[in-house]
Amino acid sequence: MRIEIHVLQNVAPANLNRDDTNSPKDAIFGGYRRARLSSQSQKRAVRLRFEEHLTEDDRALRTKRLLERITEILVQKGKDPVTAGAVARTALEGLGLAFDEKGLSQYLLFLGNREIEHLAGVILEHWETLEGLAGEEVEGSGKERKKKAKAKVPDAVKKALEAVLDGGRAVDLALFGRMLADRPEWNVDAAAQVAHAISTHKVDREFDFYTAVDDLNPKEETGAGMMGDVEFYSATLYRYAQVDMDKLLENLQEDKDLALRGLEAFLRTFPRTLPSGKQNTFAAHNEPDFIAVVVKDGAPRNLANAFLKPVRVSRHHPDDDLMENSVENLTRYWKKLDGAYGQDGETFYLNLSEARPDFASRPVGSFEELVSEAIKRVRDRLGE
Repeated sequence: MRIEIHVLQNVAPANLNRDDTNSPKDAIFGGYRRARLSSQSQKRAVRLRFEEHLTEDDRALRTKRLLERITEILVQKGKDPVTAGAVARTALEGLGLAFDEKGLSQYLLFLGNREIEHLAGVILEHWETLEGLAGEEVEGSGKERKKKAKAKVPDAVKKALEAVLDGGRAVDLALFGRMLADRPEWNVDAAAQVAHAISTHKVDREFDFYTAVDDLNPKEETGAGMMGDVEFYSATLYRYAQVDMDKLLENLQEDKDLALRGLEAFLRTFPRTLPSGKQNTFAAHNEPDFIAVVVKDGAPRNLANAFLKPVRVSRHHPDDDLMENSVENLTRYWKKLDGAYGQDGETFYLNLSEARPDFASRPVGSFEELVSEAIKRVRDRLGE
């Protein structure tokens, strides 16, 4: 069972997702330059909004500061800070993790909050053993030191630590997955896929030349105290995501209630959440005009090719707008694919544009109704 989300969203002048030169990200699609929001930036924005819908236990952390966090928990349990830090380091190095002189891991770790709490719990259970080992110096550097640090921790302790690294039933980890190149056994295959958002039309970057005046400048001194420029564009974006419900259940250890709450959190956040780049400058807080949710079986279907030929506004039709034409293109292409390949499932859509879609689906009157109907269908299919 898959749940797909199709979103058309017009964004006012903005620079929501930048590249390494601070320019808005873009892509060539269908031979034309399009505005783009990366998959990663959208997932990050969704994860930050999850705190409004899920408890801390049901979420994960992406951090290099695992050693610091474990040490904090041990101190809260009454352990001496210096000893707690040394013991925590010994235990985590026993897992094959390496930390620099500042206590930061080599790479970002994505761990459920429950996993972190359980790691601290195992360390407390084996405190005496680990405390005795913490005073032993490990010689060497790099891979050699990492290997020796791992070897000095007894296998029984390592197995106990490894046993809690099961994803911790963290919804965001279950949705977006975890990949550790040197510990593939801790990997979690993502239940959700999020496409790079692209504009339905071609775009050209624009530049905002700005100046700032020094408020304490003498009257006889004119000119700006600072000047610069920032790139931006405005775009009607097509955004797509899909959730493999079976994989989500598997990642959440078959907890149906948590999987449904996680899916609902994703349905509520993804369509209405954008990356936050330069929002203090542009305040491009624009809700989607069109959202469709499909509950289906079979292969996923990204409909970006509806915009292979860029959408345009006709000068001869002053009432034309990019959103209306984008909705019409999307639903026309949708209907064409349904005719050719079929569509196994139910579609619900919210449409605030002037377009009048003609495809096999059920319109709803509000975002709340859209989410409610989709979750109801998923519950029915799960036998809830």
